[in-house]
Amino acid sequence: MSRGEPPLRGVRVLDLTRLVPGPVCTQHLADLGADVVKVEDTGAGDYAPPALRALVNRNKRGLQLDLKQPAGAEAFLLLARGADVVVEGFRPGAMARLGLGYDEVAVVNPRIVYCSLTGYGQSGPYHDRPGHDLNYCGHAGVADQIGVDTDRLALSNIPIADLLGGALTAAMGILAALFDAARTGRGRHVDIAMAEGALAHAVMPLATLAARGSTRRAGSDTLTGGLACYALYRTADERFLAVGALERKFWEALCDVVERADLKPLHRTGDAGTESHLRDELAAIFGARPLAHWASRFAHADCCVSPVHTVEEALADPHFRARGMVVDSVHPDVGPLTQVASPVKMSRHEFELRRHAPRPGEHTVELLREAGCDDETIAAWLEKGVARAS
Repeated sequence: MSRGEPPLRGVRVLDLTRLVPGPVCTQHLADLGADVVKVEDTGAGDYAPPALRALVNRNKRGLQLDLKQPAGAEAFLLLARGADVVVEGFRPGAMARLGLGYDEVAVVNPRIVYCSLTGYGQSGPYHDRPGHDLNYCGHAGVADQIGVDTDRLALSNIPIADLLGGALTAAMGILAALFDAARTGRGRHVDIAMAEGALAHAVMPLATLAARGSTRRAGSDTLTGGLACYALYRTADERFLAVGALERKFWEALCDVVERADLKPLHRTGDAGTESHLRDELAAIFGARPLAHWASRFAHADCCVSPVHTVEEALADPHFRARGMVVDSVHPDVGPLTQVASPVKMSRHEFELRRHAPRPGEHTVELLREAGCDDETIAAWLEKGVARAS
């Protein structure tokens, strides 16, 4: 059965990024049909752990070049002539020092969309600072909003700045610039700062700031623990139930399920004492039975109450399976590997695992030939360490 026509078919992406934000961005593009070339240096390359590397680099081809050698830079420019997108995640100015910045690449390909993905952007006082997700979330005021209270701020195993602020924001910018390049024939330099991407999505605390003149600290705002009707409750078997009954109709349905009609008038009263009392009541109710009991009771109740699954349970969930989100595969190097399909679904396109994450340099010779290099030149570059093939 045909899987349709991927919307990004024919788009060539040169991906120089490592670890998580850039590779996840370009994997989204690859899953939508782009021909993504993972460009690694001839040394350490992308030093992500093997399982992580395999999970965020599927549907790509692999190439190794030493861009510090003039011939390596020459080879990259040859590839860039036939590309639509370049994505890099080095410190600001690093690619320009190699003669491969946006200005240099745009000379050989004016249509190029060149995305630079960094922690703090290409300009500003912090532009050259190192950092990780936690640092970007910290500077952006996002980390301050995550946790039970001000004494117990929380760490997230889903890196918000890396993925929401970086990978998805970069993909959005790239796609917008590609659309414009198709109309005008001119590309753009897309400057993505992960800290800014995190800050731009802090809409809930920004709304609180606008309404009351200051933000509330972690654990006390609408979505962080200030309301008993929107919280996590421990069950008898030390699991958790997610209660999201923000609207009165959902709250009243919840009260019906737990057979506590007397609690209905206590919904979102605005009184801290009432909220505390209500939280204690719900904790006692949900703490008296195991998670499976409550999951069964609420399965068909229209009230926004659900079990808190582990990732393993989510992967086995019949809903995600029915939607084609879970892909069981065997990676040639990693072994059995459960992957999650692209979350973007659209007509005339269906996600396909076309190829596993490439080994470093797996397609070097193939790609250099496609760029117009003859076999003699390729052999010389391989011998001199300009390029490497696995």
